[in-house]
Amino acid sequence: MKIDPNSKSDLSAQIAKAIRDAIVSGALIVDERLPSEAELSEQFEVSRATVREALKRLAAQSLIRTQRGAFGGAFVNRLSFEEAYGQQITTSTLLLSMNAVSFDVACEARFALERACAPLAAIRRTPDQLATMRAEIFRQTQPGLSDESWCASDVAFHRALVDGAGNPVLSYQLAGAVEAMQPLMNMITFTARSRERIIALHTTIADALQANDQQATELALSDLEAETKTLGLSAMQARADHEAPKRA
Repeated sequence: MKIDPNSKSDLSAQIAKAIRDAIVSGALIVDERLPSEAELSEQFEVSRATVREALKRLAAQSLIRTQRGAFGGAFVNRLSFEEAYGQQITTSTLLLSMNAVSFDVACEARFALERACAPLAAIRRTPDQLATMRAEIFRQTQPGLSDESWCASDVAFHRALVDGAGNPVLSYQLAGAVEAMQPLMNMITFTARSRERIIALHTTIADALQANDQQATELALSDLEAETKTLGLSAMQARADHEAPKRA
């Protein structure tokens, strides 16, 4: 593991990357004890405070864990998909907010990924996941539900559908797509959408999943995609019409 002391990059960030790369490559394996702070300080020719900051970065990413006592120290952690969801969502949200990702691009990506889950969820979904979707549909029917709460319920419904595929790799990849892209799409379409129409589509999806009907699940999700695209175009056109007099 090496760093470039002449690089403009923060030394602690370089050390964290060097250790992370060693974990990814398998040079450091799960449950292996890392060298002590003093040993790392000598190896990288930096202060112990710099090493300590690097280890904090790795711990924040759940790549290492620390233990106290005579047999303590820093150890390579076994990262789970569930623990990585938060980072995936944060990264996706930042990418969408920092880059001008159009509604069409976000919608296309999100539904393309979710369609990969639909047929799997139709045969693998658990009773608990189906119950979660039913509970969110009921929540969406409640009068006075705010747009923010509606969005949260919409995300929870689709996360249950995605998790119903029983594939942790797909769930991880879709964590960002659903929890970052869905709020973006809801923000654009909420003024134009009919909650009753969305609830009906959600119900059709849940019914198809309950019946273990792959084709019906895919068709219902395609109908929801078409509805979302139509709402997006309608909302953007309305916004353009509203802005036109101001530019004239």
